[in-house]
Amino acid sequence: MINLSLNKKVIIFGFIFTFFSSFGQSFFLGLFNAPIRNELGITHGQFGNIYATATIFSSLLLIWVGKKIDDYEIIYYSFFVILLLFLSSIFFSLINSIYFLAAGIFLMRFSGQGLMSHASTTTISRFFERSRGKALSTIWFGLSSAEFILPVLITYLFVIYSWRTVWQGIAILIILFLPLIVLNTIRHIKLDSREKDQSYFKKIKIKNWRRKEVIKDYRFYIVSLNMLAMPWIATGVFVYQSYISESKMWSIYTIPKAFMVYSIASIITLFFSGFLVDRFTSRKLIPLMNIPLLLAMIVLFHYQHEVSAFIFLGLIGISNGLANVLGSSTWAEIYGVKFIGSIKALTTAFMVFSTAFGTAIFGLLIDNGYTIENIAFISGAYILISLILLIMIRKTLEPIKLKK
Repeated sequence: MINLSLNKKVIIFGFIFTFFSSFGQSFFLGLFNAPIRNELGITHGQFGNIYATATIFSSLLLIWVGKKIDDYEIIYYSFFVILLLFLSSIFFSLINSIYFLAAGIFLMRFSGQGLMSHASTTTISRFFERSRGKALSTIWFGLSSAEFILPVLITYLFVIYSWRTVWQGIAILIILFLPLIVLNTIRHIKLDSREKDQSYFKKIKIKNWRRKEVIKDYRFYIVSLNMLAMPWIATGVFVYQSYISESKMWSIYTIPKAFMVYSIASIITLFFSGFLVDRFTSRKLIPLMNIPLLLAMIVLFHYQHEVSAFIFLGLIGISNGLANVLGSSTWAEIYGVKFIGSIKALTTAFMVFSTAFGTAIFGLLIDNGYTIENIAFISGAYILISLILLIMIRKTLEPIKLKK
C-alpha cells in the first residue's frame, strides 16, 4: 500500500472496516442462532428477546463512546475498536448460559455493527468532501461483499468445525489482520486531514454544528424519521422471513433465492448513488431514498405470487443502497464535518436501536394476530408520513454558509 495515494488508502481502510463490521450484523449473528439455541435449550422467542434487549443497550452506549472519535486521532480510536472486537469475539466463543449470550450479543453489536461501521463512515465523511459520495458508496461494498461471501463460508465451516472454533478463528483473524491495515492506511491521518484537490470547497465555508445544537434542530428529527425507516422495516422483514413465506404460501426457498436480487440491486444502487451524490448532493436525493421501500410495502401488501418476492426484495435492495450512502453524507453536508463523529454516534445509535425496534414491533404485531398485509400497510404508512414531512422541509436542508 506504500505506493497508493492517501485517498485510496483511506478508502481501503473504510472498505475493510465495513467488511469486518459484518461480525456484529444481524445477518451474520443469525447464522449462529440454531447451534446456540440448541446448546442452551432456549426458544426462538427467548433468543429474539435477548437479541433485542442487548441491541438496545449497545445503541445507548454507542452514543457516548462513538462521540470520542472527535477527540482522538483515528489511528488510536481504530486500535481501540479492533481490540474490543477481538475480545468480543473471544467472549462470544465462550457463551454457556443465557446471561453470557446477552453479554456476547451486546459486545458484538456494540463493537461490530456499532463501532466498526462508525469508525469507517465517520473517517470517510470527514476526510472526503469533493468525492464523498463515491467514497462512501465504495466502502459500503465491504458489507455487501460480506453478505455475499460469509453465509456460504460459515455454513461450510460448520461442517468441519464447531461454532465456538469458528469464533476463535474470527478473533485470530481480527487481531492479526486489522492492525496491519490500520498501520498501512491511516497512520498519518489527523482530525483535520482532508482529501487533496478541494478547490471548489475552498470557496465555501459552512457552520460546523455541535451535537447539542443538532438535537435542538427540528430538521434533524424529520430527516432521522426517514433514515430509520429502512433499518427497522428491513430488519423486521429479514428476521420474520419465514412468517412471510408461510403467510404468502411461498416455498421455503423463495425468499432465500430472492435475496440474490436484493444483493444485486443493492450493489448496483451503491455504484450509481456515489456519483449521484457528488453531482446533485445528498440533500436533493434524500426524498427519493425510501420511495423503493414504499413500493416494496405495496407489493407485499397487494400481491401473492412468488415472483412478487423477487420484486419486493429487489426494491428493498435499491433503498438499502441509497440509505447506506445518504445516511452518512447527508449529515456532513448539513452540519459540517468538524463534529461529525459525535453526530454520527447519535445517528448510528438510533439506527442500531431501530433494528431492535423492528424486531420487537413485527413480533408484537404477529403475536396479536396482524397479517403480513396489515404489517406492510403500517410500514407503508410510516414511510409515507415521514416522506411527506421531509418534502415539506426539503428547501430548508441547506448548510449555514459562513462569511469569509
